Amino acid sequence: MDHKLEKEGLSKPEKAYRNMEFINSPDARTIRILAEFLEPMHRFKKYNIYDTIVFFGSARTLNPQEAEKKLQEVQERIDASSQEPLEQSLLDELEYAQNQVFLARYYNDAEELARRMTEWSKSLNSTHRFVVTSGGGPGMMEAANKGALEANGMSIGLNISLPMEQFSNPYISPELNFEFHYFFMRKYWFVYLAKALVIFPGGYGTLDELFETLTLIQTEKVKKEMPIVIYGKEYWDQVINLEALVKYGAISREDLDLVRFCDTVDEAFNYLKDELTRIHLNNE
Repeated sequence: MDHKLEKEGLSKPEKAYRNMEFINSPDARTIRILAEFLEPMHRFKKYNIYDTIVFFGSARTLNPQEAEKKLQEVQERIDASSQEPLEQSLLDELEYAQNQVFLARYYNDAEELARRMTEWSKSLNSTHRFVVTSGGGPGMMEAANKGALEANGMSIGLNISLPMEQFSNPYISPELNFEFHYFFMRKYWFVYLAKALVIFPGGYGTLDELFETLTLIQTEKVKKEMPIVIYGKEYWDQVINLEALVKYGAISREDLDLVRFCDTVDEAFNYLKDELTRIHLNNE
């Protein structure tokens, strides 16, 4: 404190960047946006993270044990019911639980693929190449971070503050666990470092991330070559129809080459390894 001010019983005014009322105000939105650009950049540089493999997928997917438990609980309620016919609400619960068991197999596949990609990346003798990255939450995102941890590798979680669903899963490397407020800044960090994408079954958020990335590549706003795996044809054939987009002239047939559908971990792993080697490693 300035001695003259101290003698007069006065204090210095607060610096603007320490004024939380201002920092959290609409007028400081640009500063907050810039912070979500610069702070992740600082951390990525600190830990030598320059390229990633991004795993997208539903936050709502249960792991196999949880899914089987939920199904069993519903089945026990049905077995104990004396009503004939069964209430429609109970039948709806049964169908939902059965579908969760179906989706849970993709949790295992995401975990296994992330583990194998991390093991392969570590074998390259390069610092933190192709680091597994997820949206940081539960479900498919958790599976990806868990697989990377099983291979003793680092992994990234790009979380987003939401009123429901989203919380950091426990498998993210603590130093690479991020919490974003702005969706567009989170998406920027997904795409900027990504050298490949893997799209597991998901909902609106997963579709948004898939199609925004495809749009950036199609329009050459993203110029780098980026293999994109859409995993789980049985699921995705019910959700999206890319052939219909070609049929009606909404996209070109060549645009279908931007994605590769895979149904097994072996298929996805070999495709990603071969493509990343061809694009990024052969000329090193």
